[in-house]
Amino acid sequence: MNVSIIIPIYRGEQTIAPLVERLANILPGLAEKYEAILVNDDSPDNSWAVIEQLAARYPWVVGLKLMRNYGQHNATLCGIRTAHYEICVTMDQDLQHPPEELATLFTKLDEGYDVVYGAPRKLPQGVLRNWMTKTMKIILANVMGIPSVRNISAFRAFRTELRQAFAKFQSPNLTLDVLLSWGTTRFTSVSVNIPPAERSNYNFSTLVKAAMLILTGYSTAPLRLASWVGFATTFFGVGVFFYVFYIYFAFGSLPGFPFLASIISIFGGVQLLILGIIGEYLARIFDRSMDRPAYVISKNTKNL
Repeated sequence: MNVSIIIPIYRGEQTIAPLVERLANILPGLAEKYEAILVNDDSPDNSWAVIEQLAARYPWVVGLKLMRNYGQHNATLCGIRTAHYEICVTMDQDLQHPPEELATLFTKLDEGYDVVYGAPRKLPQGVLRNWMTKTMKIILANVMGIPSVRNISAFRAFRTELRQAFAKFQSPNLTLDVLLSWGTTRFTSVSVNIPPAERSNYNFSTLVKAAMLILTGYSTAPLRLASWVGFATTFFGVGVFFYVFYIYFAFGSLPGFPFLASIISIFGGVQLLILGIIGEYLARIFDRSMDRPAYVISKNTKNL
């Protein structure tokens, strides 16, 4: 087995070297040939200097420096497209994904699966954050068309040939797991020991933004929801009409201004909601029409 390890780097100055040292101890016993591709996503610290030092020390370490910060999934895609070997592994820089668990992923991959996720036995964040993470995974699994796989993680092993399914994909906004689902439905997950991270580059607003990207970038479900909401409010409006009709003939008077104002508010809110959903889709179309690249490499350590 030959393996390419892809690690997106952002503010990883303190953790890159220990991670590579652990990989150096583990990989010789797992693969005949291997490489670690460290993609510096325009990190503001000294991460690139550390990557250059590691590339000079270990011949199997490859460093890539992006021109600006493109995001974790974009940096990971860059590494995947650069990989030389038949198995790719993606993992985080913060030592939250133990290299010692790679053998567990490879064993499951040998059973005939194309993508294997390393799912934590226990979610390492707080209650609210864990709930949000689970919700995100459910949304993503349904968008991928594989609702049975809900243990989606950035710690994943997959067959490199899957990149052929999204070889021509070119957009600044992407979700890697959805792209992988374009090439296969043979997904699974295994439980691994994942320690809690000291800090995370993801916050509440980042998770909400990611959820909106998944829903409006790869699914028409929000548009269908808007249609159903439109139907529901139409029937509600018909019901209000018959209610007013009944009140007029039964009591000889019509409901006053508060009633009318509340009805207008309801219909106005629904219209703005639907317009907002349509606006999100228009924004995605606008991004695609600009033909912006998913990433641009400015430097590399191996002259690839």
